[in-house]
Amino acid sequence: MAADDLPIAASERHSDEFPIIVEGLVNRFGEQTVHDDLSLEVRQGEILGVVGGSGTGKSVLMRSIIGLQRPSAGNVEVFGQSITDAEPDEAIGVRCRWGVLFQGGALFSTLTVGENVQVPLKQFYPEIRPELLKDIARYKVMLSGLPEDAANKYPAELSGGMKKRAGLARALALDPELLFLDEPTAGLDPIGAARFDQLTRELKETLGLTVFLITHDLDTLYEICDRVAVLADKQVVAVGTIPELLETGHPWIEEYFNGPRGRAAQASQARDERRKASSSSRSMDKPHKGKA
Repeated sequence: MAADDLPIAASERHSDEFPIIVEGLVNRFGEQTVHDDLSLEVRQGEILGVVGGSGTGKSVLMRSIIGLQRPSAGNVEVFGQSITDAEPDEAIGVRCRWGVLFQGGALFSTLTVGENVQVPLKQFYPEIRPELLKDIARYKVMLSGLPEDAANKYPAELSGGMKKRAGLARALALDPELLFLDEPTAGLDPIGAARFDQLTRELKETLGLTVFLITHDLDTLYEICDRVAVLADKQVVAVGTIPELLETGHPWIEEYFNGPRGRAAQASQARDERRKASSSSRSMDKPHKGKA
């Protein structure tokens, strides 16, 4: 049998289909248990929304996945490599395959936006020439939807929405395969939030990203998330599309998605779908001019 004909290991196939696998996760802080036997699989190429009430540990879960929080028990694998058991030097190869946008952007206030974007580049690729670093940073700034001259501004000179995009530019610095977004639309006005959602979807489709998205924004969940994971009772109690979640009958899910804001988001989504269908229908009905 030729080398090319060798079967792919089951674990490798599993990591290709599910780049993030969390099994039996336990997170304790003193006497408080935040997660107890939590498990979750994130599919390749999806935008997974993560929701839950206050104190359910959404950000703690994300920090456990990226290695900033060492769990009390359980295992986290990213691209088939254990994050919970790996030493920092062992995990460096997988860490450069993801990007993270923390709440508020978490930018270094004494660095310009361009210099902030260069930070992970300098960490993982110290051999890159300064001129090329600047070019890459400018490109990432523009990719995030900011004007090119924003690369020379300091965080204090940016609006809240621009800070989010600057943080996104830094998260994209290493051309990641995984993108972690922690409350990316929090504090944005409805127009700004909608534009950020659209940008997230476009980046996912253009760059082939898998997105782990923590949010409370119901419009975001309806507009761009392929599936939603619900944290409650110290575990992931359900994962699926919103219609699938509503079929579970879980009290928190019912209250969250069928409450006043949930109904408003559903109505908004329905209006958007009707508008898109109407626009598509008008486009198809237009006569096409041919050559005489």
